Amino acid sequence: MFEPSLTLVRIDSDLNSVIMDYLISEGYPSAAQKFASEANIQPTSGVESIQERVEIREAIHAGDIQTAIERINELNPMTYSSADPAGKLLDRDNALHFALLRLQLVELIRTCSARPNDDFTTAIKFAESQLATRAPTNPQFLDDLERTMTLLMYDHKNLPAEIAPLLEPQLRKDVAQSVNEALLREQGERTKAKLFDLVRLRAWSERKAREANKDLPEHLGLGLDGIHHGRGRERDGGMHSNGEGEAMVA
Repeated sequence: MFEPSLTLVRIDSDLNSVIMDYLISEGYPSAAQKFASEANIQPTSGVESIQERVEIREAIHAGDIQTAIERINELNPMTYSSADPAGKLLDRDNALHFALLRLQLVELIRTCSARPNDDFTTAIKFAESQLATRAPTNPQFLDDLERTMTLLMYDHKNLPAEIAPLLEPQLRKDVAQSVNEALLREQGERTKAKLFDLVRLRAWSERKAREANKDLPEHLGLGLDGIHHGRGRERDGGMHSNGEGEAMVA
């Protein structure tokens, strides 16, 4: 159960800092730059570092996991305040690295299954070289690899319910979110925007008020309805592919 705390969200927090925090963590470099200029505040992260996260997330959402891994490895660890100069992020975060490699295997299987002869040789070799040695080090890794390899046994148009989600876009989004949060930690930034904490606090307050039988309207909206209508692109609550979209700020 969520309980309010002054350490979670300070009631007297400056609204500009909350908005800037959202633009940075959710990946809107252009909007962050413009807002900083208009509000006369200094962003805690440079536009370049935001754009790097946007491009990495774009690659993951597109299923180009190799490019995403290469971009992550190209980042200079010395530019991140909490990073260990002795090693790159994926060398230090085994779970994140395995999640990316496992997603890369899923994408290879997806590609192979679309070929006329269903030749899965490339996917099998990748699993043997990149995942087989890592999987035994963690029971969850092993379970994830076994479930992924099960994709080779079925027609992808008629998958069992327990493995069908592996080919759904949500898996890409989940891995992309994990990468985004890891990069934010490397930069010494919050992994979740303060705005989300405010929304949770507002929902908690409404629930408590209703439990106390306070006189409230049947529906209390957040004032965000219609913001995403007419954009012509699917929004997933995170960074846009090019980082230039209008931010969800009311």
